[in-house]
Amino acid sequence: MKKIRISIFAILLSVMLFTSCNYLDVSDYFEDQINIDSVFQSKDYVERFLWGAAALLPDEDNIFDHSYYPAILGSDEGFTMWEGAYVPQRFPIDEITADNLSYMNIWPAMYQVIRKANTIFARINECPELTAQDRREIVGYAHFMRGYAYYFLLLNYGPLLIAGDEVYETSLGPEAYQKYRSTFDESIEYICNELETAATYIPPTVPINVFGRPTKGAAYGLIARLRVYAASPLYNGGQAARTYFSDFVRQSDKVHYISQTYDEKKWALAAAACRRVMDMNYTLHTVEASFDTPELPQGITHDPDYYKPWPDGAAGIDPYRSYADMFNGESLGFKNKEYVFGKNSGRVRSATNLSFPAQFGGWNCYCVPQKIIDAYKMADGRNINDSSDDYPYTEEGFTTTDRSFSGYTIRPNVSNMYINREVRFYASIGYSGCLWPMNSTTENGKFMQQAFYGLDQNSGRSAATQGDIRNYPITGYVLKKYIHPDDAWSGANAAVLSKSFPIVRYADILLMYAESLNNLTETHTVELDEYTSYTVSRDLNEIKKAFNQVRHRAGLPGLTDEEVSTPENFFEALKTERMIEFLHEGLRYHDVRRWGIVKEEESKPIMGMDTERRERDGYYNRVICNYRTVRNRVFKDKMVLLPIDRQEIKRVPTLDQNPGWEN
Repeated sequence: MKKIRISIFAILLSVMLFTSCNYLDVSDYFEDQINIDSVFQSKDYVERFLWGAAALLPDEDNIFDHSYYPAILGSDEGFTMWEGAYVPQRFPIDEITADNLSYMNIWPAMYQVIRKANTIFARINECPELTAQDRREIVGYAHFMRGYAYYFLLLNYGPLLIAGDEVYETSLGPEAYQKYRSTFDESIEYICNELETAATYIPPTVPINVFGRPTKGAAYGLIARLRVYAASPLYNGGQAARTYFSDFVRQSDKVHYISQTYDEKKWALAAAACRRVMDMNYTLHTVEASFDTPELPQGITHDPDYYKPWPDGAAGIDPYRSYADMFNGESLGFKNKEYVFGKNSGRVRSATNLSFPAQFGGWNCYCVPQKIIDAYKMADGRNINDSSDDYPYTEEGFTTTDRSFSGYTIRPNVSNMYINREVRFYASIGYSGCLWPMNSTTENGKFMQQAFYGLDQNSGRSAATQGDIRNYPITGYVLKKYIHPDDAWSGANAAVLSKSFPIVRYADILLMYAESLNNLTETHTVELDEYTSYTVSRDLNEIKKAFNQVRHRAGLPGLTDEEVSTPENFFEALKTERMIEFLHEGLRYHDVRRWGIVKEEESKPIMGMDTERRERDGYYNRVICNYRTVRNRVFKDKMVLLPIDRQEIKRVPTLDQNPGWEN
């Protein structure tokens, strides 16, 4: 048995909460227009200085169009024909350089946050109006924000340029910071230490009026994610690390920025970090079964827990509402115990307009590729290529009557290829013939409408498209995950519900825990601190217990013995599960990279239905989408990381650029 000891800052101080400012509230942004000495003479000024730093951090929900990293449109899970307007769409066609990152250049803003946090640490004791409790609270949130700024830098650019605790003359001059980047492993340790420190100060929960402010669980959730990423093949001596980073060495000492040696202990540490969150007061979001909740599929024998009441099995809940209500605004974010870290989101609300049919006030352009559609399972958990007689998959014929469950209705004239699918498909995907209820509007012809995407149909290429032919879903599918049945963008009394966004979900913690255990070959004991230790191994029961909660919530049976028989088999199940469960939450871009499968996945062309054909005359054939950014799509090794903006490299000649972006 191997034993691991992790060193963290030991700060044993009580924690309370600020109530004067909301975390990331731009209205409280402090412009620094007064002398910095005056800031630390007033409690109000100090608080505004703190939250002004938070306002510089990226919006985590900014993943749909003008995102701060390639996110959805820069990966294989989303597509539009608006590559000119949406910079991330240009990433997979190799039109991004170190000179045109646009809003993906977060480097200067993150170092402003870091400098502000360092200023607080250096000068907080100067403020006469702060009590000891006030100081503890400010210091806790400042550590979180400094760690969080580095977190964003790490995910975009990899190994960090760590500024330490020094306060330099300018927040924009990296020449003032250390001249060489830290290794990836050193960067991970630094961020995790910052978040561990923050967790000793900040509270486990926050009041409703400051929902979105980080908590102890938020800090631990981010640590868990970082530990899993650090253990993954791209950063942990796997083939991916050797493929992409074998020549990526520091100028000063020729040390590899990315470890070329595999270390299983990283997976053990990741598992322990996930377990710590699992031992907190989080659970998957569920809604109790109702009169219109369908019965669970019968005849499932491989999962002995399947028919047990939730949370031990899948019975007693409504799987469709349990998943859909979490995203569409039906459930309030601040009440959602699945949110380890979440926020209210105007961006998500606005982004729903990208999927709405043009004739109903939307842009009709936010596409989901065919490979995502084909990955959704049938209602009994079988794949579309191995469907059962009870829940068959067929691409022949169309529905002739209404079919309803859990408040969701499938209307006539819908292809049978969309029938009998798992509930996450219906909660997430708009397909040809899908019903758009738009219940908030009272205008005739604006509610309870089907959208069809064939060439000759009401939302297809030949239909009204807001004045631009690109405003139709070229794959034949749009995202409906964040759209409520009441949402309407046009018509009398039209309204769109408020939304929330999950930064870290408990489902992610469960699947990362199962993934971490799957990669262990020995038993490890991990001490996170002097009070918290976990013993972890590739325990199949533990893997199933964590993983199956996610499947059961979706109404699906759990893992089969074959799926856990080898680490490779489980990984195949995990890849699909994460792609479906976290569709358009911004995680897949990172997943395919850290697993080392990005080149394989990006080599597959964007496919969909043949939207250049009529609905009943060739539309329902899988084709490669006929658009230039599909034809020109390419993956190059350099694309595992974003480049550092060239101006930053010019300021500091010893600052190594990410591999492949030097020219």
